[in-house]
Parts: sequence; structure tokens; C-alpha cells
Amino acid sequence: MSNMKQKIISKTNLAGLLFIVIVALGVFVRVYKFGSLPEGINQDEAYAGYEAYSLLKYGKDSYGYSFPVYFIAWGSGMNVLESYLMIPFIAMFGLSTWVIRLPQLIMAVITLIMCYLVMKHLFNEKAGLLAMFILAVVPWHIMLSRWALESNLAPAFLMAGFCFFVKGMDKQVYYIVSAVMYGLSLYAYATIWPFVPLIIFLEIVYAIYRKKIRVDKYTITSFIVLFIMALPLLLFLLVNKGYIDEIKLGFISVPKLLYMRSGEISLKNIPGNFKNICNIMVQQTDGLITNVYNDYGIFFRITLILSAAGMFFIIFNTIKEIKEEKNASIPQLLLLIQFIGGFFLTLLVQVNVNRANSIMIPVILIAVYGLCEITSLLKSGLLLWVVAAVYFILSANFAQAYFKNYNNDAGYAFSVGFEEAMQFAKENSNDNSTVYVTPSVSQSRVMFYSKIPVDKYINTVVYNNYPGAFMGTDSFGEFCMDFDIYNNIDTEGIYILDAGTDISVLIQAGFETSQYGYYTVAIHKH
Repeated sequence: MSNMKQKIISKTNLAGLLFIVIVALGVFVRVYKFGSLPEGINQDEAYAGYEAYSLLKYGKDSYGYSFPVYFIAWGSGMNVLESYLMIPFIAMFGLSTWVIRLPQLIMAVITLIMCYLVMKHLFNEKAGLLAMFILAVVPWHIMLSRWALESNLAPAFLMAGFCFFVKGMDKQVYYIVSAVMYGLSLYAYATIWPFVPLIIFLEIVYAIYRKKIRVDKYTITSFIVLFIMALPLLLFLLVNKGYIDEIKLGFISVPKLLYMRSGEISLKNIPGNFKNICNIMVQQTDGLITNVYNDYGIFFRITLILSAAGMFFIIFNTIKEIKEEKNASIPQLLLLIQFIGGFFLTLLVQVNVNRANSIMIPVILIAVYGLCEITSLLKSGLLLWVVAAVYFILSANFAQAYFKNYNNDAGYAFSVGFEEAMQFAKENSNDNSTVYVTPSVSQSRVMFYSKIPVDKYINTVVYNNYPGAFMGTDSFGEFCMDFDIYNNIDTEGIYILDAGTDISVLIQAGFETSQYGYYTVAIHKH
């Protein structure tokens, strides 16, 4: 065997080994302590989980709509895709926190592989492995994959749409799959609705320039598929703008929200929004512990430096290649397109990290491109290993702190202890007991842990700010969230209160207390 063949086989074996190691690393940091880290549950994932459970068991959501294209939820709506993806897992394993987090975990792991495929296809194996590795170890994507915020599904489906579009330029049948993925992304996060048409348009312009797209049965089918998938949401906009009435067809519903937050999108806010996204990127935090942990940031500041270099090389190389070659391939423009779409979105709305999630992967991919170009100029692969080592060390420091301390630091945000408090209350209640629950936990957690039948919830719920964008509840079923222990004590009731609440009046009235995380349960001694 020639030395050249041996080198090729050796490189192939190394690439294959690195692929396996990176995927294994990415999976490990996402599944270790999965379901219990974060401990507890966030109010949004609780609502998404309850809606999925209700649709599975009763065929309707918490407002009585059968399979809506958009949930009313808090009053101003919630995305549906996460809940629909939860349904088969709830059917198999029941309703629990780890179960409803499975779709996010699975899609996050798949996203790692899609980043590899895209960068390998556009550039080379080295770029693919780097992209997968960096995404595997950055805090933002690790944290995103471990809980079920429905809007955090958007990056996975946007990446899937991009990945299959890239494959479609070689084999047009994949354009259909790309259309399906982009169509699904619309149900992952409503804020990206202006973003998706923009990136699809720019991708098509690029494919036309490259002569990689033609009008045939595949492209026509792709447009039809995307239109059909977007149609329910177009109807949703018409309903909520008052042009048509609600649609209820049994197998699908298009509801009218109690409050439409369309006013959040405004061209007048662009200067302020630009400043906001720049601050988030430079400071690497939005101040929300659910999105960013301590000083570890979104994806480490080294990513910003490499991304700035990548942006420079994209512009420089694009101009150079177009000048030198009439039909230049300029694959780096596809990365810029993804960034432009995400950046455009951050200018339209005031964002935090999860609202700006569509820009995060493009920034990482551009950083990888920048690193590869710098390495090429230096004509040495040593820099790649040095940078990879830096990412690994930074990620190891993050992982050590995250796995050890995050539950203590983020416990209140996820209402740690409330599940146990609800279970204790259930075991000690009777048919006549009212369970008084601190409103700080929000109704969604009570709905999730109690598994209250949806008809019982609909028929008994009393909202405290109806109609509104973010509605709370005074009561539903046996649960009451509007009460005053200082002036009106129910000795037949059970109280679940925030830890630290002054409960001296309950103790004086003969109540016994138990502590569960951030909550105190008080039951009367009869």
C-alpha cells in the first residue's frame, strides 16, 4: 500500500474517531443527570407539558380547542410544536419532567450532527468536526438541551431546514425535506415568522446564482409543502387581526388570542434593540439564570473573536472570489445568510438569549469558518488543536460548576420542592380540602403536577386579569391562589406557601408545617 493511501486511510480513521468522541461528549453533557438538572420545572415547560397531556388524554387544550395551531395558554399565546412532540413520549412513559424534556434533548443532539454535515458539505471534514465540537461544549446549547422551553426548539429546526437546503443543491429532492423543516420551525417559535421567509428567499437567490436550483417537480412540491404548512398560521393571523372568525374543525383549531402582542415588533425600536443585542453578545449574558449561568456566558468570548474574524473573511473572500471567478461557489455566503436572518430578528424585537436563539448557531459556524481561514493562512493545524483545547478547558470549568451548583443557584427559577409539596398535599387532602397555593409558582405548575382533568379546569378556572397578555388564576378545581392567611384561615385547607413566609398565624391556629425546597406546606392538626 502506498504512503499516500495510508495517509488517507489514517486521516479517515482519525476523522471517524473524532466524530464518535465528539458525539459521545455532546450526548454525555446533555444526558448526565437529565431530568433532575435543572431540578424542578419552569412555568413555560410546565404549561407545554400540561397541554400535551391534555391533548393526548382529552383531545383538547386548556381552553377547549382541539389540536390548535397556537395555544392561548397565558392569554397571549404559546408555540405548539414542543407540546406535539411531547405527546408520544407522554403516551409511552406518562407525564413527568424528564419525559417532556426528551424532544428538546433529542433535537439538540441531532443539531450537533447537522452542524457537522453542513460545514463538511460546504467546506471540509475539519470544519464539520470543529463546528460539532464547539456546539457540543458551549454553555448555551448544553443548557438549552436540558429543559423544555418551547421556543428553544427553533434553532434545531432552522438548522435542519438549512442542512437539507444545502443537500438539496446537489439532489433536489432534499428541498422538500428542507421545506418541511422550515415549515415546522414556524410552530416552534412565533417570533421567527419574519425571519424564515427572509432566509429562504436569500438561500434561493444563492442557489439561483450557483445554478443549483431549477423549476421541477421537487421545487414545485417544496413550495406547495411550505405553503400548506404555513397556511394554518396565515389563517391564525387573519383570525387575530379580526378578518375572519375562529376556525374549529375537530382535528385542528385556529383560536383567537385574548391578547395579541404584535405591538412588540416595531421599526422604531431598532436602535434600542441593536444596543440590546450588542450588550448581550459582548457581556455574554442576559441576566437570566435559565439561559446563562454565572460568568460562563453564552458560548465563551473566544467565539466572538473568531466570529469577527470569520465575518471579515466572509466579506474579503467573497469579493475576491467573485472578482477572480465569474461563477464562484462562495459557500461562506450561506453562513452569512443565516446570520443576517437572525440579526434582522434581533432588531425587530427586544430580545434575551432565548429570544435571540436563531442567531447563536450562525455565530458559531462563522467562528469556525474564521478559525479555518486563519489556520489556512498560517499553514499549520496546531492552532486548531490549541483552540479546541481552550474550548475543552472552558467547557470543563463550566460543566463542573453547572453539574455541582446549578440546582442550588437556579432552584427558585424552577420552583424546586413544589412537586414534593404538591404530592404531600395530595396525600393528606380529602374531598372537602381546598389547597391554597402561593401564586408565585403560577397555575401551570399546579396544572402539571395535579394532572387536573381539562374539563374540570375549564369549568372552574377564575382568572385574575382576564383578558390579558400574561394571565394568572385566582382558583381552579380544588386549588386557590387568592387567599389571605392573616385575616381568613381555613382550618380544613392545606397551604403551600413560599419558604420564608411568616406563618406564625397558621402555627398559632394549630397547623403543622413541612419544608420542601423553596416551599412550606401547612396542614391543620385535627
